[in-house]
Amino acid sequence: MTDQSNDAARQAALDYHEFPRPGKLEIRATKPMANGRDLSRAYSPGVAEACLEIKADPTNAARFTGRGNLVAVVSNGTAVLGLGDIGGLASKPVMEGKAVLFKKFAGINCFDIELNERDPEKLAEIVCALEPTFGAVNLEDIKAPDCFIVEKICKERMNIPVFHDDQHGTAIVVGAAAKNALHVAGKAFEDIKIVSTGGGAAGIACLDMLMKMGVKRENIWLCDVHGLVYEGREQDMNPQKAAYAQKTDKRTLGEVIDGADLFLGLSGPNVLKPEMVAKMTKQPIIFALANPHPEIMPDAARAVAPDAIIATGRSDYPNQVNNVLCFPFIFRGALDVGAREINDEMKLACIDGLAELARATSSAEAAAAYHGESMNFGPDYLIPKAFDPRLVSVVSSAVALAAMKSGVAERPIEDFEGYRDRLNQSVFKSALLMRPVFEAARTASRRIVFAEGEDERVLRAAQAILEETTDNPILIGRPEVIETRCERLGLTIRPERDVDIVNPENDPRYRDYWTTYHELMARSGVTPDLARAIMRTNTTAIGAVMVHRGDADSLICGTFGQYRWHLKYLQDVLGRDGLRPQGALSMMIMEDGPLFIADTHVRSEPTPEQLAETAIGAARHVRRFGVTPNIALCAHSQFGNLDCDTGTKMRRAIEILDQKGVDFCYEGEMNIDSALDPAIRERILPGNRMKGAANTLIFAHADAASGVRNILKMKANGLEIGPILMGMGNRAHIVTPSITPRGLLNMAAIAGTPVSIYG
Repeated sequence: MTDQSNDAARQAALDYHEFPRPGKLEIRATKPMANGRDLSRAYSPGVAEACLEIKADPTNAARFTGRGNLVAVVSNGTAVLGLGDIGGLASKPVMEGKAVLFKKFAGINCFDIELNERDPEKLAEIVCALEPTFGAVNLEDIKAPDCFIVEKICKERMNIPVFHDDQHGTAIVVGAAAKNALHVAGKAFEDIKIVSTGGGAAGIACLDMLMKMGVKRENIWLCDVHGLVYEGREQDMNPQKAAYAQKTDKRTLGEVIDGADLFLGLSGPNVLKPEMVAKMTKQPIIFALANPHPEIMPDAARAVAPDAIIATGRSDYPNQVNNVLCFPFIFRGALDVGAREINDEMKLACIDGLAELARATSSAEAAAAYHGESMNFGPDYLIPKAFDPRLVSVVSSAVALAAMKSGVAERPIEDFEGYRDRLNQSVFKSALLMRPVFEAARTASRRIVFAEGEDERVLRAAQAILEETTDNPILIGRPEVIETRCERLGLTIRPERDVDIVNPENDPRYRDYWTTYHELMARSGVTPDLARAIMRTNTTAIGAVMVHRGDADSLICGTFGQYRWHLKYLQDVLGRDGLRPQGALSMMIMEDGPLFIADTHVRSEPTPEQLAETAIGAARHVRRFGVTPNIALCAHSQFGNLDCDTGTKMRRAIEILDQKGVDFCYEGEMNIDSALDPAIRERILPGNRMKGAANTLIFAHADAASGVRNILKMKANGLEIGPILMGMGNRAHIVTPSITPRGLLNMAAIAGTPVSIYG
């Protein structure tokens, strides 16, 4: 990297910390403080009630305060990674960063606490005094051997989890990586020889953990800056190092590396030489974890051992050993069951969860975050990626269960499956709202054909459909392309074996399909030659013909291309079956709940009759998500104050709905603010028929509906489910090119619901 690029990177990092507001954290209220009533409940006199409940039963603190989801990150800055002893104040950006990671990856609130105290016993006293505030303590960047003393005192005196992440977090991730590396190499913990460099907190903790996993004490050789740790050595020794002293005449790393199966480096750059690697066993496992410069660069190690299995602490090489894979999720599980400590059983459960997740099919979300990287289990993929959203569910639930089984959980979870669901909901915003749809879809096994079957998102969705539903995906695409992409993406599904394939280039049903299409379209200018060409090239038309003929129950298309282009072919084919699109409904999942928007795609300027039809269809679909429809017909005017086009249309649509006597709440015409704010609406039209905020907005122009949808998605962090194509009997849905694999899975669940359930 050039000096110029180094300067640019440095400035970018400083700007990130300074702008738009200094630091990386803020405190936000979880309750409203809008009026005197709120104030009287939040503070005096109402707050006394919560205080008295906690005084009567201390466990009530988890009910009435944020303590049960609050962690302290505590440091004195004496051993900051890569920077050394920089003191408490200078360590604050690191601790703020740690707090952000807790929140980002596990939804845990965190206060960073930097202390000007170097005496380990006094430091421990301060930490112990913080117990009433926090549900757990994460000790960070405290130098060895002081960190051992601080942790020991705090664990003895405190009745909440105390976890020194530099030790145990590193040990857990190393344990998971070692477990999978040995799996790849075909070796066992009890048989291997380990040579380690670095006698600090992390290095000792890693060796302790590896022994718990089965490594024999006599097979561990520990070196530090002074050479081998051996019996009788006096220089720079402490009880933790002495536990690994070997009775031998050997004194150097070069002397003990011969025949080693695993090198574990937590020391400094270039400690392990290529000639030392050459002395290790076949397919050596090399964990060179010093940062930013490892004990040996991967290329140098592979030059002498091409079959080496290598992990580093760097993000630009495979198998990054990063504590973020561990600490958010072990704390999440511990807090959720009110654990008194984080014990060995919980740490081992964390290791098992990480190892098993790496051996599973990689997630679409992680693949998107690490675009271009291989995530197929093997030498270059031993541990999951930090942005794999499954970590919180798999690892945290394993930790929580281990805490319960080992007897340290003060609030055991009774409905453990429900707990896993809640963890998933914390990551996948759609999970809770989609639950009734998935449950309905499980009542039948439907055949869902995907028009763009070669698309990576579709392939990942097909894998998820087979894992999470009873539906049968059918992919339109070339089998060889689908198989190659599945292999590259690390997916286990294969054409024909797991999913049915329709090959546009060579399918035995080709003649049936083109003749069917020609019969349907002969009076619309489609010749036999054109029908043949379309059934070779137009996958949306092929999918529509399949549904028409009964070869599939529902079609999903639209991962690329314009919405109405796809809609034309659906109308051409499925319209002959009496189906008629009534509008597109998008569910936007916001922080305060769902908001449904229609019609976003189908009708540019609907008539009043079509608007009423859209409202009726929207109400039916809103109920599918377990939501009671509260529908606002939105316009430029409010309750007749303007004779504009949209107002006139909406007034007529209201009249039509009144005549039909529909069974859902609707009101209009009104502005969006009146729809969403009952106080504004009541001021304009007292006694109106709608109670509370609208959850469904119907617009008189597709441009308005689509614009609101896109603003909510891009500027308000709304997550879209849909668009749902109403009026097609659930036999076809057109998605948009921005859809994700998770979005496709959600649409498959919607398509997988039998018509009778909602129609």
